[in-house]
Amino acid sequence: MPNVTSTVIVPVDPTTAFAVAQTTGDVRLRWDPFIRRQYFLGGATDPAVGVQTYTRHRWGLGMVSEYVSYAPPTNVGMKMVRGPWFFSQLAGGWRFAPTDGGTKATWKYSFHCRPTWLAPLAEAIGRRVLQRDIDRRIAGFARGCRDEVVLASVRDAGGEAT
Repeated sequence: MPNVTSTVIVPVDPTTAFAVAQTTGDVRLRWDPFIRRQYFLGGATDPAVGVQTYTRHRWGLGMVSEYVSYAPPTNVGMKMVRGPWFFSQLAGGWRFAPTDGGTKATWKYSFHCRPTWLAPLAEAIGRRVLQRDIDRRIAGFARGCRDEVVLASVRDAGGEAT
């Protein structure tokens, strides 16, 4: 399965980094260039294993994804349940580990494209496009970990911010 990974060191503790990565609404839009809109489905108000979310990408593509792991403050994983026709599978995982001066955040996407006969070319293009997207997204996340509005929101929600 093709995958792309991006890593950054942020100047906050893992609990805060994890909380920033899980922000929603206008706070999320302050730092996440990937999304135009995102919300929980099925009446859920908090992330947890089995909870689904709807995400509209900045290009207008929509996707329903489901939490497959949720272990604050160390990791979260999601898989696509329904999404763009050209993905037969798409999953993402985020890990947070303490390091000198903050937290090492590693984000990874894994995917398969369809149709099968086009997959080798589509996946080569997908690697480039998704690598650019994940690099921009993690750079936005790093900015969010320095943004006083985002950090205040995390503090107000019960997360730490240092």
